Amino acid sequence: MQFIKKINGNHGPTRVFVGGVHGKEGLTTIEPLKQLSQMDVLNGKLILFNCPESKYISTLDPDYYQTKMGQTIIKIIEKYRPEIYVELHCYKPSSYQKLINLNRKDEAGVPPLIELEEGVLISSVAPYLRTELFKRDDVCITLEMPCNPSENSKKVYFEIMQQIATSNNRKEFEAKLRVKYPKQVERARIYAAEFFGEYPSF
Repeated sequence: MQFIKKINGNHGPTRVFVGGVHGKEGLTTIEPLKQLSQMDVLNGKLILFNCPESKYISTLDPDYYQTKMGQTIIKIIEKYRPEIYVELHCYKPSSYQKLINLNRKDEAGVPPLIELEEGVLISSVAPYLRTELFKRDDVCITLEMPCNPSENSKKVYFEIMQQIATSNNRKEFEAKLRVKYPKQVERARIYAAEFFGEYPSF
């Protein structure tokens, strides 16, 4: 289900949150996107875009960015040039182990996602987007929860979205995340150093 909303605050960073980038994930991501409000954006802008249903092609597949939806996402990024970019996904229970597999780098070419709690996972975005469309110091986050989430999963997912929406930069966001998830923040730093070299955690 497609949904577009722009929230303008005072001077500050531009943030783009994109949900449901493939398959039927948008049916799950639209709810937390709609919950974000002006109260969550003290500074800068927040652009919310939930994608309509589309054929499922992994964002790790270079061909994804040749599809209509992939091209739409690239155009959104090029139009708004966000300093903070978030992709909202959901996953089937059968995919959980594959997403957090410590051998994911060898099998899929990217580091494993990191579980915060309640099945909510976090990582950076697809390497193509991270290295080709964003600057090194931009914040790029993938956030995942089960496609049929529990109320606890929804709560954690939305809390992380709020933390990102109210942050002006990486330092602020990582400080908020580190309060409750210090081990996960450190693991993200290690994964980024191993995979991206000089790039930061997200």
